Amino acid sequence: MAMEVTQILLNAQAVDGNVRKHAEENLRQFQEQNLPSFLLSLAGELANDDKPVESRKLAGLILKNALDAKEQHRKFELGQRWLSLDPSVKAQIKACLLKTLSSPAHDARSTASQVVAKLAGIELPLKQWPELIEALLSNNNQLPAHTRQATLETLGYICEEVSPDVVEQDQVNKMLTAVVQGMNSSETNNDVRLAATRALHNALGFAQANFSNDMERDYIVRVVCEATLSPEVKIRQAAFECLVSISSTYYEKLAPYIQDIFSITAKAVKEDEEPVALQAIEFWSSICDEEIDILEEYGGDFTGDSVIPCYYFIKQALPALIPLLLETLLKQEEDQDQDEVAWNVAMAGGTCLGLVARTVGDDVVPLVMPFIEENITKPDWRQREAATYAFGSILEGPSPDKLMPLVNVALNFMLNALMKDPNNHVKDTTGWTLGRIFEFLHGSTLETPIITQANCQQIITVLLQSMKDVPNVAEKACGALYFLAQGFEDAGPSSSPLAPFFQDIIQALLDATHREDAGESRLRTAAYEALNEVVRCSTDDTAPMVMQLVPLIMMELHQTLEAQKLSSDEREKQNELQGLLCGCLQVIIQKLGSSEPTKYVFLQYADQMMGLFLRVFACKSATAHEEAMLAIGALVYSTGADFVKYMTEFYKYLEMGLQNFEDYQVCAITVGVVGDICRALEDKILPFCDGIMTQLLKDLSSNQLHRSVKPPIFSCFGDLALAIGENFEKYLMYAMPMLQSAAELSAHTSGVDDDMIEYTNTLRNGIMEAYSGILQGFKGSAKTHLLMPYAPHVLQFLDSLYIEKDMDDFVIKTAIGLLGDLADTLGSAVGSLIQQSVSARDFLNECLTSDDPSIKEAAEWVKIAISRATNF
Repeated sequence: MAMEVTQILLNAQAVDGNVRKHAEENLRQFQEQNLPSFLLSLAGELANDDKPVESRKLAGLILKNALDAKEQHRKFELGQRWLSLDPSVKAQIKACLLKTLSSPAHDARSTASQVVAKLAGIELPLKQWPELIEALLSNNNQLPAHTRQATLETLGYICEEVSPDVVEQDQVNKMLTAVVQGMNSSETNNDVRLAATRALHNALGFAQANFSNDMERDYIVRVVCEATLSPEVKIRQAAFECLVSISSTYYEKLAPYIQDIFSITAKAVKEDEEPVALQAIEFWSSICDEEIDILEEYGGDFTGDSVIPCYYFIKQALPALIPLLLETLLKQEEDQDQDEVAWNVAMAGGTCLGLVARTVGDDVVPLVMPFIEENITKPDWRQREAATYAFGSILEGPSPDKLMPLVNVALNFMLNALMKDPNNHVKDTTGWTLGRIFEFLHGSTLETPIITQANCQQIITVLLQSMKDVPNVAEKACGALYFLAQGFEDAGPSSSPLAPFFQDIIQALLDATHREDAGESRLRTAAYEALNEVVRCSTDDTAPMVMQLVPLIMMELHQTLEAQKLSSDEREKQNELQGLLCGCLQVIIQKLGSSEPTKYVFLQYADQMMGLFLRVFACKSATAHEEAMLAIGALVYSTGADFVKYMTEFYKYLEMGLQNFEDYQVCAITVGVVGDICRALEDKILPFCDGIMTQLLKDLSSNQLHRSVKPPIFSCFGDLALAIGENFEKYLMYAMPMLQSAAELSAHTSGVDDDMIEYTNTLRNGIMEAYSGILQGFKGSAKTHLLMPYAPHVLQFLDSLYIEKDMDDFVIKTAIGLLGDLADTLGSAVGSLIQQSVSARDFLNECLTSDDPSIKEAAEWVKIAISRATNF
């Protein structure tokens, strides 16, 4: 087989489909029959300079895919499979890969460096292949440039694959030395210098110790700054990417360099090519992000012992930074408003200006207003658009007091521009700016409203008229209407200032969804989003008009289900439309179902609606499934116990949702709907419980299901137990061990990152909601003794959480509630156990003195429950 592997690899890339299919089948059989020999022959192919570059590249790619996958569980399985291979086979494969790094063929080298990094990702964390980094670093300056380039590329990829704690500090030092040496201006080969600069970008996370040393840090920053002046554009871009990364990773070390970095970035923004200028602007956006985070966390009051003080780099740079950013706004591209993914210097500059406004607040306004006043009426569209963009960008951050007078003057001007400006760019940005005005400066919290009886009609007239404009302008008008409606959300239940125009608004939005060109610029989606928001924020007096929407939207959903013989493109549009219509019905159900008078009238449509949702499940679209499931959740809430009549037919789709590991959002939403059904049906859910529990237990045992779905599944155990009470008895032997092992895993979080801590807290919350639901479900029954064997473990779990001291407020509240449920349901049987627990007592006392009133209130109840249980 090894003899013909070259030909098979070439055939696998043939134009002729049959040849290709046959070759792919051969490769699959070879892999299944003899994996070690298969991997060896691929590595041999990749390393052999006499073979054609196409077969070598594919060999490397197949090898990489045999070691790595996107899905976590698959990645883990492939890693285990590699580790179980015979050591001599692994050694031969590694030798082939390292040899390939000095191949003259660029594609072969580049593929080999990726495969080496994937292997490093599997082996280094297990302290295997310790000689790898030394072996790479021995490819030093005496070797040809292409070998040095491949070595640096490999080091960069390795830093992407492994976490900093798996590489010893002396190896990190050697790696950084090699990388920084390769970046030096004395390096004459541009490929080597570029590979080194990109490698540094990935290696910065490893350089904590080096950045704490002044001399080493000075040297690294100097080399990066020198690389921003390289004659080669890709090197300059990569060097600025390093600066961006340094700004977020080592913000607190930047002060000595910020002046020089400003000069370098300013020069790049003004004079350099776009890819470089974009990164130079990104540096300042990144500094804004850091300072916004610090100021939000500390609320601006710093003491000497704050962990990361704010250096106010943006505030200090304002007088020079603002003119620099305003200048970029004039560098628009002709068709950027048509392109949803456009990104250029003008857009980056406006985004950065918006972040600056959020960082420094009021101080930005006097520096930007002269530019706006000077350009807003100029004959050149670029100047008008830039001035409008600047105004829209500074509306979040400064105080309403500072902005209100300006907005009151500008509003009329903007409305006119949206209707009458001859240029679509200007109209597009004007619509966006109006949306920002309504988002940040309109609502019940503001003392002086900008929308009054006097101007409300004009605003609505202009927005509805603009919905007939070209798609990108119409989409912005829908967005502005969305925020306009949202601002009236708290206007009171009886009437909203939008009520007189309600019918016209709904009609205009429906017309927009029916436009031939509604597929462009997200117009259809934006129109439905606005429609949903107008309905959600509507008041009692417009309920009859919302009711009239029900048959209309149902009819449209019905039509999408009737469409036959669609091309795959049309099918995709159809699925998207089904999702939007289900989403719209969900909002209407929530609105009409939330008040008794409308609920009874609206429920006449429930049967038809349910029928439509079930038909949506027959279509193969995750988005539509998600939206239909959410709509059913809303219907469950509205129909209450009557929902039981749909269960027999709906059950198979419920099961299908719980089995949908691939589109895990669908699975998560389905778990939520199971909870809704439990609350609505209570013990009427009993006939379906065996099936539901079996599926939930399968989901928990699966390593294919995304971890984010597991916490809600535990909560769902609690919902089921609450619904069926002591009937939950037969599931205890399955559910409790699952809860116990998850509880043990989630109790300790030492040394993990913020994302993991957040996930762990969500998991703990789900586990405790399950325990609480089970305890409350059994309360008052003759079977509470069945829970006694689990009580010590629950207490132990609460103990360990208290000792860890890393619960967020949400988890603290659930935990103190669980302690109360334990005492309340099991009473004196558990009293002595609680008395023996030191941390239960300390935890309760801490909660009793909490600043959070809801925690304090829960703790007062728990104190009573415990004193009853312990007969004090």
